[in-house]
Amino acid sequence: MTESAASRTPSPDAIRQHFPALERRHNGRWVAYFDGPGGTQVPRVVTDAMTDYLLNHNANTHWAYPTSIETDAAIARARRTLADFLNARDDEIAFGQNMTSLAFHIARGIGRRLGPGDQIVVTELDHHANIAPWQALAIERGVTVRTVRMHPDSGQLDWDDLERAVGNRTRVVAIGAASNALGTINDVTRATQLAHSVGAIAFVDAVHSAPHKLVDVRAIGCDFLVCSAYKFYGPHIGVLYGASERMLELDVPKLEPAPDTAPERLETGTQSHEGIIGAAAAVDFLASLGAGDTRRARLESAFSALDARGAELLSRLWNGLSGIPGVRVFGPPPSAPRTPTVSFVVAGRSSTAVAQDLAERALFASNGDFYATTVIERLGMAPDGVVRAGCACYTTADEVDRLVEAVERSQAGGSRREGRR
Repeated sequence: MTESAASRTPSPDAIRQHFPALERRHNGRWVAYFDGPGGTQVPRVVTDAMTDYLLNHNANTHWAYPTSIETDAAIARARRTLADFLNARDDEIAFGQNMTSLAFHIARGIGRRLGPGDQIVVTELDHHANIAPWQALAIERGVTVRTVRMHPDSGQLDWDDLERAVGNRTRVVAIGAASNALGTINDVTRATQLAHSVGAIAFVDAVHSAPHKLVDVRAIGCDFLVCSAYKFYGPHIGVLYGASERMLELDVPKLEPAPDTAPERLETGTQSHEGIIGAAAAVDFLASLGAGDTRRARLESAFSALDARGAELLSRLWNGLSGIPGVRVFGPPPSAPRTPTVSFVVAGRSSTAVAQDLAERALFASNGDFYATTVIERLGMAPDGVVRAGCACYTTADEVDRLVEAVERSQAGGSRREGRR
């Protein structure tokens, strides 16, 4: 981050003023939210936009009266906003209930043209929302699903195995841009190029990466990309990018009277209009943290600054946890491409017990497998799982220090209990 970019970006304290959730206290302490990888807190501007829509413009689409016309216009503006967020075109943005529903929908549409002998490549590093929809095609269409290994010691993908897996029978390469369990960032541009070299479709899950690394579908070159607004300070709604030609050729299930043009042909039934408006408001909130003449430029400025802050918090968190005896951290080190998300375990303590200890100290962190089941199995941490702490735009260095101190206390308490057995 350049000095000028940093100076134009609001301070963490200024950013925190936008989030009412940060005013919560638990057991006499201010709550620190480290559960962002499972869903971030929401700024007032997002809920204000959703409330304004529901109270003043609420209607279904494509009719002749004012509130319906206003709804059409609001959804069109939201598509334009999310297109700027992903560096796409307006007609390449579709919405759905969540990333998982969208992934099943796209997989089913692709699968209608596949059969025995066709292959789909997935990875061990992925959230199962980018695995199960493709595995379903093995049952429904008789395709073969090949799974690329991860390196448990580094938390990174085995690229040699990926290159071996992709061949002339490959029809889809489904890969995550970042691991929601380990923070590992994958080179999805390289994976897309590999997929396209054999004529396969590249499907990217950007749910965990989108809050931290500004997505550029043009640079990636992928055919489809999905993300979730509730991971980048918006409501619970999924967002799909589809290259325009792919959207039009996809044989998705749809009602006959429904629009057959992109992107609406990928949206089944009435959408969450307030969710769509909220997702756009979340993008505009992020853009407001940067500077530039266009929304995309402001997003680039904001993400540059937030990425640098996130890297500092990550190093502080990683080094602090690594220095506690009996604590084991997972994933790539701070020097490697990754997000500010750290998973760890405390010797002799279940992940639930550690998360409960943290919660008692008003530190909210998630635990378990986070639907990245294969990752946890490969780490040897199943079925209990790990504790996951993620930094967001509102996270401060003081909060990181609180978390490290609390984990140290939890480890010490566990050691004392172990000694009394």
